[in-house]
This record gives sequence, C-alpha cells and structure tokens, in this order.
Amino acid sequence: MEHSADHGPDLQTVVHTEERGRVVAIDSAYHVDGRNTGRDVVVSASYSGVLPARFVAEHRPRAAIGLDCGIGPDGAGIAGLWFYEALGIPAATADVAGVLLGDGVDVHRHGVVSRVNAPAQQCGVEPGTSVREAALLLLRGDPRPQAPGGITHRTVVETAPDGRQVVCADSIAFGTPADTGRTVLVTAGHTGRSAVPYLRDVRPWGFICSDGGRGRDDSGMAGLLVVEADGLAGATVDARTARMGDGLSTYHDGVISAANAAARARGVEIGMAAATAAHLLLVGGRPEDPA
Repeated sequence: MEHSADHGPDLQTVVHTEERGRVVAIDSAYHVDGRNTGRDVVVSASYSGVLPARFVAEHRPRAAIGLDCGIGPDGAGIAGLWFYEALGIPAATADVAGVLLGDGVDVHRHGVVSRVNAPAQQCGVEPGTSVREAALLLLRGDPRPQAPGGITHRTVVETAPDGRQVVCADSIAFGTPADTGRTVLVTAGHTGRSAVPYLRDVRPWGFICSDGGRGRDDSGMAGLLVVEADGLAGATVDARTARMGDGLSTYHDGVISAANAAARARGVEIGMAAATAAHLLLVGGRPEDPA
C-alpha cells in the first residue's frame, strides 16, 4: 500500500506498508528510532558513511538506503555499506546526482541505486535498480545468515564447453576440491607467500588474485613465481583498479598487473582486463572457443 508523501511532525514519512513492515523515508539518518527496529526499510537523504550508519544501525532496521554523496576520498561517502554488512544489515546507496539532498521522500521517488552491500545483493538489489524498487526488494527479501568467516560471493561467471568454469570468490582461501583442475578462480586477496599454500592445496585450472598494491620487493605478487614451478597458471590485478576482498570487482574492474609464464602461454598480458584474462585462462589461450 503506497502512501502520500506527507512529512509528519515526527520526521518520518511512511511511503509504503505491507504485512512484513514499512518503507520509511527520512531526511536525515539521525531520524531513525525504535519504531523501525527489525521491521522497516529506512530511506535516508544522508550520506552513507560510517558515522550515519552507526546511528542507523543502533536501531537495527530491516534495511537501509542512503546517498553516495559522490563517494569521495577513501570511499567515505559509502563506507557505511560495509559497516552494515558486518552487522548483517542489507544496505544500498543512491546516486546523489539524481536526488535532492536532505529530502528522503525525493530519494525514494527519484533515486537510483549506485552501490550495494552483500546482504542487499542477496535480496536482489543491484546498481541501476530504482530506490523505490530496491526498498521493496529489501522489505520482502531475507539475506542468508552468514557466519563472519563464511564463504561469500562464490559466483560462476563463465562456463566453457568442456565444463570448466570461471568462479569469483572473495578469497583464495574459499577454494574447494571442486576447483581442482577445472576452475579459474578469480579472487581478491594479495598473491604473496601466504596465498601459496591455498593455491597448492586447491590447484585450480588457473587463478587471478590482487597484487595487494605490490608491496616492498613486489611481495604482493611473489606467489606467482612460486606456484609457476607447480605448473599453475596465474595472474594478478592492480589493486588500484579493483576492490580488495571483492572477487566480483576483481573480475569486472581489475586490470592485469603481472602474469606468470604459464598464464602468458595462454595469452594473458599485462594491461588486459581481468575478465578477458580469465577467459583466456579458461580456454587455454584459444579465444575462438568462447563459452
């Protein structure tokens, strides 16, 4: 049931109600209170940094949507997304360019999602979703309970005719026996010496990790040469191009910064998009055999 946008004196505007709860528009993150706990999706016209997220999370709403406010240095405008994620609260941000700052109802009416955290993504919210639609998805969806050390974002992004796959995971530690000899693992930790035991244990068909910003003596990619001796084909992406800890970002945003000889033999080159490199690792350097 949709409601008219009537700003009440209590600073909360209910814009939708159904059995599971409500969608509530607020002009400021500081207007969340106990009425929203465990029930409501709150749509705020505040930026989505850690500070406002702390105030919202104190009242544990069902989900939260705020603004990205241009994201800014160090991602400060959206850093609250991961604060919420650590608490298991689905959250998203709206592109500030399309809304009125300080007007929660306008954010609900006109906003478009720019970023999401993992629990919100599990509810079906993606960048490009309207805030109005996203709020309903968050109201009606239930993210899977996730232990802090659980495997996250294990996503198949390509399957070859022979059944091999490109799989994105947030850490090489999330490799499984099913990956041995058949999966190109695209992950988001560094490729230093601590990654080597995981690579040797899983022995994927290929892998792409981050260079972790390289580090002194290129220690963030040292594992490439170590496992090359084991016959493993691997590459790294420049940590400045993709989010650490997010395998999907490695795949979609990453740019190759280094590759070992086995990966180069399959056609992987420095400066290549990670998605292209993952495909070449998958098909063995035969781009004429697309998935």
